Amino acid sequence: MLVRSLTLATLLAVVGPLYAADSDAPLAKELGKARPLVVIAPSSADPTLRGLNQALEDPATKAGFAERNLVLYSVANMMGKREDKNLEQQATMALIRELKLGASKGTKVILVGKDGERHILKDDDSGEKLDPQVIFKAVDELPASEKAITAPEPVAVAPEAKPKDSKPAKPAAPPKPLDD
Repeated sequence: MLVRSLTLATLLAVVGPLYAADSDAPLAKELGKARPLVVIAPSSADPTLRGLNQALEDPATKAGFAERNLVLYSVANMMGKREDKNLEQQATMALIRELKLGASKGTKVILVGKDGERHILKDDDSGEKLDPQVIFKAVDELPASEKAITAPEPVAVAPEAKPKDSKPAKPAAPPKPLDD
């Protein structure tokens, strides 16, 4: 009995973090579908973040974002948003962990391609706004192989055909108790 308990505990200790890391990764959900643009700012009053949000109010800029399959993620004061919709705290922390960034004071703007490749567009505390045309230019300069990536199609599962003349199976005998 002790051997089984130790084996199960070891298995859970090894496999548990792997399942936990994959369950709430926002960027992994976008892989092959969209290009996340992640802005990590020290506060919501950051000029880069505010300038980008104001630029997205312009219909031409919004159309450019949609045309290039860009999705805006922003993190300010440890509060995350995806397209102006709040993320759960766990999803926000998973986003930060997934980027594997070091500590810094300034604002970071990271473009993640459909293939998962990360491109840092800004990493400083200068307080300068980031022009959306710089973002569009970075997306347009991505390799052709990245642009061709599409999300995998879900595989349809055919329902099992049940024979008409089949009889229900006999219930199995109860298992014998284990001797330890």
